[in-house]
Amino acid sequence: MKSLRRQLPPMTALMAFEAAARLASFTRAAEELGVTQAAVSRQIHTLEEDFGFLLFTRGHRKVTLTAQGRSLAAAASDALRMIADATTELRREGSGEELTISATVAFSHFWLMPRMSQFSRLHPETTLRIVSQDAMPALDYGEVDVAIRFGLGEWQNGRAEMLFRDEVFPVCSPEFAENLAADMSAADLIRLPLISNEADDPMWIGWNAWLSNFEVPNPGKVRGMRCSFYTEAIYAALNGHGVALGWNRLVSDLLDQKRLVRLGRMSVVPKGGYYVVAPRIRKSTASLEHFMDWLLTEQLTS
Repeated sequence: MKSLRRQLPPMTALMAFEAAARLASFTRAAEELGVTQAAVSRQIHTLEEDFGFLLFTRGHRKVTLTAQGRSLAAAASDALRMIADATTELRREGSGEELTISATVAFSHFWLMPRMSQFSRLHPETTLRIVSQDAMPALDYGEVDVAIRFGLGEWQNGRAEMLFRDEVFPVCSPEFAENLAADMSAADLIRLPLISNEADDPMWIGWNAWLSNFEVPNPGKVRGMRCSFYTEAIYAALNGHGVALGWNRLVSDLLDQKRLVRLGRMSVVPKGGYYVVAPRIRKSTASLEHFMDWLLTEQLTS
């Protein structure tokens, strides 16, 4: 009987192939693996040479699995998932109860971290690991135990439970608001420096989308500071650089502390809501169930 080593393809190349097949992109696979797109392309070419046939059909800015590629992708996905699950369980047995939580940078910074001490007091036996990342992790590969995301409740390989909805309204520092009218309208806002941030998520509401709810003509590129992340936009508002859009669940603590103030009573309720998302196919653990219960209880009091 041949050894497994002789039967299996090069494992580094197989990992690159699995990521590219799952993400339908060499570029996104490279980002996930922390290598260059050229490196992923070379690994997949090595794999194709080893098999003697193409695994992908290359098109302009698009790659598509061949029939043989689809067969290998299904087998690789199942095998790597089994290894990941077994590894996760073994690590958990060796290190005690550990819970890895993924949340967006903004949610982690403004909502989750200020409240995690409450969970730790209730469950000191659980070691927490917080992963702040805006991209949704691969739930079925053991990267995280649970994720918190804003959306419509539909995530591949994840079972989602609604936490809460949100509303979005203008906020600024108390000093910036001193000379502004208390009954300011949406149309009045476009004369002010409006702080914005870049966002890949189509559900994220920017200034143009927010203003359109009040029949304000699209101002195009708004005047004001532009930041890379929402956390930066809020800190710019805290430091008096202008007006930012405050997502109530994220800035409520800052409003309670009077570090930010709300302008007017105008608000927009976006589609979707915040969900806690657990892997669908992996068995639950006591620490995960405790965290899910705590989140669902905490949202009632926040």
